[in-house]
Amino acid sequence: MIPKSYNLPDFEIFNSSNLNDFKIWIPDKMYIVIGRSNNIEDSVFIEKVKEERIEIFKRPSGGETVILSPKTAVISVKLNVKNELNVHHYFKEINTIIISALSELGIKNLNQKGISDISIGNKKILGSSIYRKPDKIFYHAVLNISEDVSLISKYLKHPKKEPDYRKGRSHDEFVTSINKENYMLDNEAIIGKISNSLSNLINK
Repeated sequence: MIPKSYNLPDFEIFNSSNLNDFKIWIPDKMYIVIGRSNNIEDSVFIEKVKEERIEIFKRPSGGETVILSPKTAVISVKLNVKNELNVHHYFKEINTIIISALSELGIKNLNQKGISDISIGNKKILGSSIYRKPDKIFYHAVLNISEDVSLISKYLKHPKKEPDYRKGRSHDEFVTSINKENYMLDNEAIIGKISNSLSNLINK
């Protein structure tokens, strides 16, 4: 089984004429996206994915395999860069903006954990990765708004690499969603708030 090259809607901004750009979108169905250094055999339960005809894509950025679904939001940001700042700077800058936006919606106990995750308490709600070229970075994240975390265990194997704060926890124990943490916010409210905040970054 060979993954497709990543060409989902958010990647259109990578080659757009705008120096800085962002896009937030809700997937129309379920997809699996593996990181640059991942392979399908180590990352997904292949027979289950084939049986349900789920498309698999490979993104140019690093990080571990993720599931996209209509109950998640994909957040992507392109920034023109003219310095040698490492990717950790950009993870922190963009994740801080997202955390601030979610906090304004009333979500509490938000943190950046590991290299680039956002968590509620000690449970992950967002994972992100960055693809860097000499003159630009492409930040790509998946925010779990209301997806059942059991779907992750159904399709994805335990990753070979994990952040320290995971401490070997299974997908079901490690991941949560905004709704599961009793914040009953709809997609439009979340996307609208994050979009307003990212607009300030893009236009500064």
